[in-house]
Amino acid sequence: MAKKIVTLGEIMLRLSTPGQQRFVQSDSFDVVYGGGEANVAVSMANYGYDAYFVTKLPKHEIGQSAVNALRKYGVNTDYIARGGDRVGIYYLETGASMRPSKVIYDRADSAIAKATVKDFDFEAIFKGATWFHFSGITPALGAEAAKITEAALIAAKKCGVTTSVDLNYRKKLWTPEQAQAVMKPLMKYVDVCIGNEEDAELVLGFKAGHTDVTSGHIETDAYKTIFKEMKKEFGFKMVATSLRESFSATRNGWSVLLYDGKDFHHSKRYEINPIIDRVGGGDSFSAGLIHGLIAKSPKEAAEFAAAASALKHTIPGDFNLVSEEEVNVLAGGDASGRVQR
Repeated sequence: MAKKIVTLGEIMLRLSTPGQQRFVQSDSFDVVYGGGEANVAVSMANYGYDAYFVTKLPKHEIGQSAVNALRKYGVNTDYIARGGDRVGIYYLETGASMRPSKVIYDRADSAIAKATVKDFDFEAIFKGATWFHFSGITPALGAEAAKITEAALIAAKKCGVTTSVDLNYRKKLWTPEQAQAVMKPLMKYVDVCIGNEEDAELVLGFKAGHTDVTSGHIETDAYKTIFKEMKKEFGFKMVATSLRESFSATRNGWSVLLYDGKDFHHSKRYEINPIIDRVGGGDSFSAGLIHGLIAKSPKEAAEFAAAASALKHTIPGDFNLVSEEEVNVLAGGDASGRVQR
């Protein structure tokens, strides 16, 4: 029987301009659905897990379309509460070369933001579960969403479930002070902490030396220092980050650093050029890491997560639509891109 994986968060309607068009010039939008934890659930389903996504969505047709988008890729939607008035929306303008991508949110008062703890039976949700994943985006949606996240974590730990968080700071949702006030108390329930240099600083207050993602300068030694400090303060079993070297909107360097409490594992580096769609890259890293930590050694987990998330950058949309076998091929050293016949 496949292992049961649970994720909790918001799935949104994504409206993106075709190609690399700007908002002001486009007369139409491409429509897909996505969101941090929903993206992780899709990846886990692709890797053969019994993946459950927990959220709240309206009963109307747009809410149903979001449910259908998850079901299409094998995600179990049995625990999605129905109600509320709207699905959150975000608009995406994909950048190119030195012009960055832009995101505009329209997510206020979405169904999950207005949900309460009573909408979810977490005892049933976590029965038989192996892993629970959430991100810092979910408790940032409001006071009730933060309570839902805490209730989920408490229930998960009572059921002996391994937990992970992607810190995922969003400045359009809250301030660093608000983030730290909510997120720090939740960390005592977390086994695996995932976050980049900005997340670690803004959500937990740890500064990664002189690392500057915009210059392509990455100091792994600085990460090693704060990873040890984070483990000591919050009791994490493991800490991981993606290392993005952002040379332009369409060319990034990409690797993964994982601290397993004893050793540091730095994956091979990928040159992603051109990037087709980087939205969901971090989520695909989280999912790859979760799978790796369940099924492989920590070193292999880092390599699998790096390869999985590198592949996501080549796929339009939020979801990482790759199989375990495809990731293993890249992680094994075949980046040729030759036609598979």
